[in-house]
Amino acid sequence: MKNQRIFTGVILIGFGAYFFLQQLGITIFQQFFTWPTLIMIVGIAFLGQGYGSKEAESILPGVIMTGFGLHFHLVGHAAFWPQNTVGMLILIISIGFFLRFQKTGTGLSQAFLFFILAILLLFYNKLAGHLGILQHGVSFIGKFWPALLIVIGFYFLLKKKK
Repeated sequence: MKNQRIFTGVILIGFGAYFFLQQLGITIFQQFFTWPTLIMIVGIAFLGQGYGSKEAESILPGVIMTGFGLHFHLVGHAAFWPQNTVGMLILIISIGFFLRFQKTGTGLSQAFLFFILAILLLFYNKLAGHLGILQHGVSFIGKFWPALLIVIGFYFLLKKKK
């Protein structure tokens, strides 16, 4: 980050407001005095840096941190929010890659890879139920999908640049 004025400004304003409101003891904000809020403040600072200073590499950590904080705020409190934490966190990472791709033109394959993985994790039970006859095969895949991820990861590490 070359010009950190936006990042630093948002961090100072966000943390200052967080601790000031905490000291005031206003009960309406009581549920927001948690660690996910602090993660969201840092994420918003990264997003401000990414979009305000045109430093697109800050978009990915900004989306990840803001999304993770938002997820952990909503996961037990909002009925509409999915309870599958791993699937949601991977979906948030995917959104971060898509938004970074929009600005930089890089990372589209990672965005789609994370998106497909998130959809599979979020809807695994429904997909397995709809497949019916193939349930034994789906069960086998369900047990060993992490090994598939490891193999794909090694492929990317060992793949030669063209």
